[in-house]
Amino acid sequence: MKEAFIEPRVGGRWYERGEDGSECEWGKVLAWEPPLRVLLAWQINHRFKYDPTAISEVEIRFIAESEGVTLVELEHRHLERLGGDASELRQKVDAPNGWGLILQTYAAAVAARE
Repeated sequence: MKEAFIEPRVGGRWYERGEDGSECEWGKVLAWEPPLRVLLAWQINHRFKYDPTAISEVEIRFIAESEGVTLVELEHRHLERLGGDASELRQKVDAPNGWGLILQTYAAAVAARE
């Protein structure tokens, strides 16, 4: 993966673009409410392949704590919808290269813009 994109509107795509220019769908935007939150449908199965029938949700909330300081909360929910594969996916997204890495990358991008 080279880049990840979220189209800023309800119904927008959430996807990645690889080094070779190929794209992989991740899901779609369910709610777009700047500056407070975004709610995304995660349509990736336990093998990290796009699957339109595998739908969990990722909600990202932005909470102003003080001047120039924002807390970012990420909740990945409804993994039980994946049935027996839910536990495997949970382990993968909780791993050091899962959501933690995504949030670190986001924080670095924000810091670079300041």
